[in-house]
Amino acid sequence: MANKIEALKTAKDGLAVKAEIARFAEIGWEAIDDDDLQHRLKWLGVFFRKSTPGRFMVRMRVPNGLLSSEQMRVLASVLEKCGEHGVADITTRQNIQMRGFPIEDIPEMFEKFRSVGLTSVQSAMDNIRNITGSPVAGIDANELYDTRELAIQVQNLLTSNGEGNPDFTNLPRKFNIAIAGCRDNSTHAEINDLAFIPAFKEQSQEIFGFNVVVGGFFSAKRVEAAIPLNVWVAPEDVVALCEALLIVYRDNGLRENRAKSRLMFLIDEWGIEKFRAEVEKQMGKPLAPAALKDEIEWEKRDHIGVHKQQQTGMNYVGLQIPVGRMYAPDMYEFARIADTYGNGDMRLTVEQNLLITHVSDQQVPLLLQDPLLQKFPADPDNLMRGLVSCTGNQFCPVAIVETKNRSLTLTKQLAEDYTLPKVVRIHWSGCPNSCAQPQVADIGFTGCKTRKDGKVVDGVDIYMGGTVGKDAHLGTCVMEKVPCEDLREVIGKLLVEKFGAVPKQNAIAESSVELIAVG
Repeated sequence: MANKIEALKTAKDGLAVKAEIARFAEIGWEAIDDDDLQHRLKWLGVFFRKSTPGRFMVRMRVPNGLLSSEQMRVLASVLEKCGEHGVADITTRQNIQMRGFPIEDIPEMFEKFRSVGLTSVQSAMDNIRNITGSPVAGIDANELYDTRELAIQVQNLLTSNGEGNPDFTNLPRKFNIAIAGCRDNSTHAEINDLAFIPAFKEQSQEIFGFNVVVGGFFSAKRVEAAIPLNVWVAPEDVVALCEALLIVYRDNGLRENRAKSRLMFLIDEWGIEKFRAEVEKQMGKPLAPAALKDEIEWEKRDHIGVHKQQQTGMNYVGLQIPVGRMYAPDMYEFARIADTYGNGDMRLTVEQNLLITHVSDQQVPLLLQDPLLQKFPADPDNLMRGLVSCTGNQFCPVAIVETKNRSLTLTKQLAEDYTLPKVVRIHWSGCPNSCAQPQVADIGFTGCKTRKDGKVVDGVDIYMGGTVGKDAHLGTCVMEKVPCEDLREVIGKLLVEKFGAVPKQNAIAESSVELIAVG
């Protein structure tokens, strides 16, 4: 028996509402058919939110995190029109989500996007999400392959150059793709349904390509790291492999139970050998076995600060954007500094930060003195530097707890209490869906409800042990249902015991809270 979403897609393809968006703008949001309003509009990247009725969220597609100053100004202009309702977030997929749009502004907004090569199509529901890649592709002095063009080509295939592609609008569930061309796993390959990892086919290191891993995903019910497909592909076959693998998933993925509709469940049912054989059949040719070793050899970089580019005399400067939150004036300012100190090129990262590229040696000191860097620093402290947060229940209907403001408050408190010798990556997710990827963090939180003094209060489950870079693996839950109001003491003790934190003079007294491992 088909579930509700499958029935909805059978009745009308999600992309069909593209032809109706002008009518929706005329009749107003309250007159839109409920299935169109709640679900199909997401095929255009437009989200109805009960917490802000009449004000919609728009999720962009920003392949490889690439943005120009011109594009950023357009995004700022449409957000500015939302007035006090307008807010934007950089996401953990190198992307931007913007909130506060009335439905009557959506058609004009789409035209503005199109004028500068932007699109939001197929960015939600059962579609392929933003294609991630190294944020320093094409400028990294040590990169192995510039992934920018591949990410754009994959997006263009799957969305028909941003206009929408009905061949890929009816997947069993969402699908994540990452293409890494550097040595430090900057894309979190292990948490993607399909990821390409740099590898040389021969030990002579003359023939470059990618090993392929599949099936990684997070959900409230199950968390799995991607597994090897035992395939190596040359760069010119990446787009074709994406297409073939997605067709296999589209035509054979499980659909009855949405909790089991991700790619890994199909691999569970078939086995990796059968799945690989079906992909080869769809491609129409055999695939080479994986290289014996990949080229992920470094600790993962966060790209914050000043770094030399491969281009002589040029640098990129990574700015920390606290929990990824921006407003229209900030976005105009990013465009300004990109033009003033660089060449107008910007990059987004999966840590919710932003890079200004092609800054000459002479311009670096001037950029570092720009007043904007007081708000978005190039040298944040070791706690703020590793902070990531999902949307939380301020806007997300699924989130159980508020995250962005709470995470900023706790991080500032801990920075007042302790000196950290190294960056500690702390990720906040407002619910078990793990949008902020707490399982890849040094310390990760998933929101829940718990009890304290007989009252129901906001709480978190705490994860630890997630590693990134070479041999990345997911962390595990070490504490359950910790009240959020206790986190200053609980996390402070963890920072001292596990990360070498040193209490500052006059800081809070040492916590007496006992840490009890789960299970």
